[in-house]
Amino acid sequence: MTEQLVGRIGVESLTRFCIEAMMRVGVSAHDAKITADALVTTETWGVHTHGTKLLPGYIRRLKGGGLCVDNPPTVSSEGPAWALVDGGSSLGQVTSVFAMRKAIEKAKSAGIGYAGVFNSCHYGAAGYYSWLAANEGLIGLSMANDWPTVAAPGSRKAVTGSNPLAFAIPGGEADPIMLDISTGAVAGGKVYAAQKLGKPIPDNWIVGPDGLPTTDLSLFPDQASLQPMAGHKGYGLALLIESLSALLTGAAMTYNVGFWMKDDPSTHTNHGAAFIALDVEAMTSLPNFYGRVESLIQEIHDAPKAKGSERIFLPGEMECDKRRIALQDGIDLPEDVRMVLKEMADLLGLKYEELG
Repeated sequence: MTEQLVGRIGVESLTRFCIEAMMRVGVSAHDAKITADALVTTETWGVHTHGTKLLPGYIRRLKGGGLCVDNPPTVSSEGPAWALVDGGSSLGQVTSVFAMRKAIEKAKSAGIGYAGVFNSCHYGAAGYYSWLAANEGLIGLSMANDWPTVAAPGSRKAVTGSNPLAFAIPGGEADPIMLDISTGAVAGGKVYAAQKLGKPIPDNWIVGPDGLPTTDLSLFPDQASLQPMAGHKGYGLALLIESLSALLTGAAMTYNVGFWMKDDPSTHTNHGAAFIALDVEAMTSLPNFYGRVESLIQEIHDAPKAKGSERIFLPGEMECDKRRIALQDGIDLPEDVRMVLKEMADLLGLKYEELG
């Protein structure tokens, strides 16, 4: 790897690179920009498992036809405070931004808005979509289902997807309070990263085919499953997400969801997702709400600290701090991300070295 490949990469430069990669396989400039913004924003937060390293997998499905470049998402049915969105097997980020915008639109009219999605695909970081709502002064929630990779307590095989859940609370002048979690003990992307880099994992990440904890990375995902976050609590949350994003929307459920990373790239995956927005101004004044948010943040910051602790973070503060640095100084991409982007660039005839 050359010296150019190990330095920080500018946000604009990485965004242009992602847009060009997608346009080379037929994605429109409009859709490529939406997807690139989602992926690169996630990188600026330091969430490298759900950023640009996903792009080669999307490119594979775009080239195979499992992701469509000419079938934009549409509203299939709707009411005053809800809508069902047919993703048309477009890029998951494109469909999800469309759906969250629809939920925001409904919320600004009715106070609360729900947009459920079917015929979608993997959508990256759940937190990006709830963040979009917070940027407009709304409380946002985002969730999606996936092909099963997470065991239930007592099971010997995966029962649910890692089914992510995210929320974002607008803070006015303060950073939004944001949380984005997998309902697995860890995101599957962390296990794949450990595989790629040859690094060991703790024994509370996955279970083997006997349902017992293991550190054998070669078993995942074909013979091993992620452990559920907090045992039965994570399992229960995963089922709630499955219900709101698939059971209600008509999307595929559990093993009927396509495995977007490994299945035939010509097939559609029919992922489901759900987006909820609450209009703060429909219930109280924004200045009053922001004042209460700032008071809550200050109370937590001022709480007594454990020995050796210098700061108590609210969810999202670390990510916002990292984003400010990334916007100014560039993104420090991990080695595994650089490796997959370089491989993709070589296949598409792009010059990855120019990202330095």
